[in-house]
Amino acid sequence: MKKWTDIIGKLTMLTQFSLSLVTPLLLCLGLCWWISNRWSVGGWIYLVGFFFGLGGSGMTAWKVYRSVVNRQERTEKEKRKSKVSFDRHL
Repeated sequence: MKKWTDIIGKLTMLTQFSLSLVTPLLLCLGLCWWISNRWSVGGWIYLVGFFFGLGGSGMTAWKVYRSVVNRQERTEKEKRKSKVSFDRHL
């Protein structure tokens, strides 16, 4: 049973990560569609929205990467602190 909960947890994280990457791009393109229909702006606005959406997705990916790296660093520090050595009295 532990195996299934582990698999479902990792699948949930992967799905959330995928949605977090796609959402900024879709929001920016949706905003460009609205601007284009509302004020009759040319099709070039979609390129601007695409690049802003990619920027938002890139920031999301960077934040997820940094949180994973920080989590690994914290666990390594905790492992080093938990070792009892000759000089460590506390």
